[in-house]
Amino acid sequence: MNKACEDYWNLFWKDNKHPVSVSAWQFGVDPDQLADLVAKGIKTATCSAYVFYEREHEELPKVGDYNIILTSQDKPVCITKTIEVAIIPMNQVSEQHAREEGEGDRTHDYWWKVHQDSFTKELSSIGQPFKVDMLLVCERFTLVDIK
Repeated sequence: MNKACEDYWNLFWKDNKHPVSVSAWQFGVDPDQLADLVAKGIKTATCSAYVFYEREHEELPKVGDYNIILTSQDKPVCITKTIEVAIIPMNQVSEQHAREEGEGDRTHDYWWKVHQDSFTKELSSIGQPFKVDMLLVCERFTLVDIK
């Protein structure tokens, strides 16, 4: 976490005891646009390919986690709190989740196309093919603060 994130996190909590666990990250495809959607309360969900958590031995998000959402320049935009995490095959992601991701026209068809393209590219970088039933880590969050 960079200095700007640390300052923002500490300012948000002020004199209150704050959780130790916080991650600062940016969305992969279009960080600025997606961070803006989160700050506007439009984007309240996200997903990522489970295989990358396995491959990088990265801990899965947990309910109660705090996140500082960053721009493409690693500047903090807002703080979110994870309220739900589920591992779901991509072809079973609900229309509600697609809508809550807040992108494009917010339909499941739009969500599918964008994510199929994105995951195909990401998976090819590690020599794996896209599969319609690949496992996704689907996360819902609530907006806690806007910088």
